[in-house]
Amino acid sequence: MKCGYVALIGRPNVGKSTLINTVIGEKVSIVTEKPQTTRNRITGIKNLPNAQIIFIDTPGIHKPRHKLGEFMVKEAQEAMDMVDLIVFMVEPEAPGKDELSIIERLKKLNKPVILAINKIDTVAKQNLLPLIELYNDLHPFQEIIPISALKKDGIERLVERIIFYLPESPMLYPEDMLTDQAERFMVAEFIREKIMKYTHDEIPYSVAVDIERWEETEKLISIGANIYVEREGQKIIIIGKKGERLKKIATEARLDIEKFLGTKIFLEVWVKVRKKWRQKDMLLKSLGY
Repeated sequence: MKCGYVALIGRPNVGKSTLINTVIGEKVSIVTEKPQTTRNRITGIKNLPNAQIIFIDTPGIHKPRHKLGEFMVKEAQEAMDMVDLIVFMVEPEAPGKDELSIIERLKKLNKPVILAINKIDTVAKQNLLPLIELYNDLHPFQEIIPISALKKDGIERLVERIIFYLPESPMLYPEDMLTDQAERFMVAEFIREKIMKYTHDEIPYSVAVDIERWEETEKLISIGANIYVEREGQKIIIIGKKGERLKKIATEARLDIEKFLGTKIFLEVWVKVRKKWRQKDMLLKSLGY
């Protein structure tokens, strides 16, 4: 039996969350088209007859502009220190400053690293070989594997090679477990995902979700959630004309939550202003950051 922890790292929007959901076969990490969607380390567990792979989806590594950003980068960096294997994800283009900075950190770690070149469905195949050679010169990666997390191309080979580098160990989690994230955390994430989907510019990054009420009966779970923003204008935008945008966010989130929890959900959401919450340590901690 092979079992171990695998960190997915890379700059924002390279497809880490899409990859983890594709490999697990279930939605354990929220996905949007916007960068910096993931804020916390998310654990997804892939159970196979001969292995248990414990993936850690990390926030995109970037230059932080506030305390929340500092927390996100710290989450990614700490994940690299605690795992058995690192999968460094990049897009099919020449490495930029972010990639070069990550490679410099990888050189200081005594850990095996697989480079996964994602989104290969967006480029011509003849462009991949020079890119592989370029990355090969930058770092002694154990493997360089082209993939498309969205199209599921190359995923089987990536999983095979991950298993090869994992230590021999008994399972660390029950074989029917897909994530170790608390249900309340996942519910808050589903709501935040819909906010990111239906808002633009700075608003998605100024939003936090806190589950205030959770009451279970035999027939349903009643959930109350607070959506926090930093300015009154952002609150108005999320609510929308006659509350239509907030209703759409809540309805779509409820459907995801029902699928995840396997039961009927009654969901209420409120939008509240907490000025500069991303800069305040106490507020960040109370929101799970």
